[in-house]
Amino acid sequence: MSEPTFICTRCHGEAPMSERREFDGRDYCPRCLDAITAICHICGTRFPLTHNHGTEDVHLCEKCLHIRNHAGIEDYCYKPHPIFYGKGPRYYGVELEIDDGGESDSNANEIMSAANSECEYIYCKHDGSLDDGIEIVTHPMSLDYHMNVMPWPEIVRKARELDYLSHKAGTCGLHVHVSRAAFGTTETEQDAAIARVLYFFEKHWEELLKFSRRTQKQLDDWASRYGYKTEPKEILDHAKSGGGRGRYTAVNLTNTDTVEFRLFRGTLKLNTILATLQLLDRICDVAIHLSDDDLKDFSWTTFVAGCTAPELVQYLKERRLYVNEPVELAEEEE
Repeated sequence: MSEPTFICTRCHGEAPMSERREFDGRDYCPRCLDAITAICHICGTRFPLTHNHGTEDVHLCEKCLHIRNHAGIEDYCYKPHPIFYGKGPRYYGVELEIDDGGESDSNANEIMSAANSECEYIYCKHDGSLDDGIEIVTHPMSLDYHMNVMPWPEIVRKARELDYLSHKAGTCGLHVHVSRAAFGTTETEQDAAIARVLYFFEKHWEELLKFSRRTQKQLDDWASRYGYKTEPKEILDHAKSGGGRGRYTAVNLTNTDTVEFRLFRGTLKLNTILATLQLLDRICDVAIHLSDDDLKDFSWTTFVAGCTAPELVQYLKERRLYVNEPVELAEEEE
């Protein structure tokens, strides 16, 4: 006995009843339903594709967009399901602390509305290290997505309009999480590359300190170093055995899925945010593609000579870190 069939509302084709999909009181075949609807990444509800408030790859219904843009400041422990933007596996998640403008739900909503008009890119959290401010957290994104799609200009502009400070507050950090998967497909590959990241930080600590805009005292308190050793693996072993200050290290390894870089001082200067991401991308490239022996012979001069991203080159010149090509130091305005 043959299976009963139905007629699709959209294509008018006949399909088996087992493939019938009902939406808004009408029957569709799976192909037609996927062509006209989407499933919200947050709540899982199916809705008309014409009402999508996300992107082509990440869908967001109007209800979830409204809730997200008007959620105010979340608790420090809040961790939503991550939305990944751009091509992986190297994703960057940014935590930007801003202070002196108020720990205000209405201010947080204004910043989120400025950033999340098309999709959920950021959320805001409480941070006990701040005097009267908030922490802005992005979902994971590729470097290209941060550079070309992520509305960083709108975020820093709105934060300034609301009288927040970051660099000048003295309490703020700019922390960046990089996906562990970016360093290799196996744990062994990942550990080898991360060990070279740690070695690079120890070998070029003075240059990175200058790049960070932090004082040594600030780093001792919030982003301390592990200590130089002659082999990358020795530094990693020291870190894994409890060396350093746990998460309060320049390269924090306590997270399951990410490596967190805590070295950098907060800023509301757009070029500095982008240059910081580009610096970390260059360090990741070096750690992944060079051998341990190559890295030992790898000078800072060679490193910066391979830096070509314009925002990074500009910042390196401003900080007197770019091979004999200093430019006038541009003040971190906020």
